[in-house]
Parts: sequence; C-alpha cells; structure tokens
Amino acid sequence: MIGILAAISGVILMSRMNSGQPQGAQNYEFDAISACVVGGTSLMGGSGKLSGTFIGCCIIAILNNILNLKGISTYWQMVIRGLIIVGAVIVDYKTKELIQKS
Repeated sequence: MIGILAAISGVILMSRMNSGQPQGAQNYEFDAISACVVGGTSLMGGSGKLSGTFIGCCIIAILNNILNLKGISTYWQMVIRGLIIVGAVIVDYKTKELIQKS
C-alpha cells in the first residue's frame, strides 16, 4: 500500500515540476513528520489516525502558505516548524503522563 501511495505522490510531484527530478522532494520528509505529529501521531510509540494526519497536513500547508506570503526566509520557516513539532511532542508527553497517573 505504501508503495502505491509513494508512486501516486511521485506522479503528482512530477506533474507539478513538468519533469522527473530525483531531488525534487528533498526535505519533504520534515513536512510529513510535522503533519503527522501535529495531527496527533505520537513520536513515543502508538498509532495515529488518518483523519488526524489529514488535518495535520492541512495545518502545515496553511502554515507554509502563510509563511511564504509573509516573505519569511526558508531558514526561519524551518525553525518555526521545528518549534511546532517540539510543542506537539511536549503536549503529547504531558497527555500521556496525565493518562498514566489516572
């Protein structure tokens, strides 16, 4: 299933770039991890939901669009997304800690 999804995403990326670029999706893994974490998938194990990941993708896409429209440099965009991931991990950790106490 993952191979099929990877092939579909490759075709979509190729259609956006009008050619097959081997380095075309470089640093997209950071966006994927960001979307999953923001969508509720735990980095400490467990599982997430497809709906949460979809919502996380929408949030990250909107954030990227806002940062690009504001003219913020790529470096600071990565810093902001990194801070969002750190915040989501802290919230996830605190949530798991509260669940274990009760």
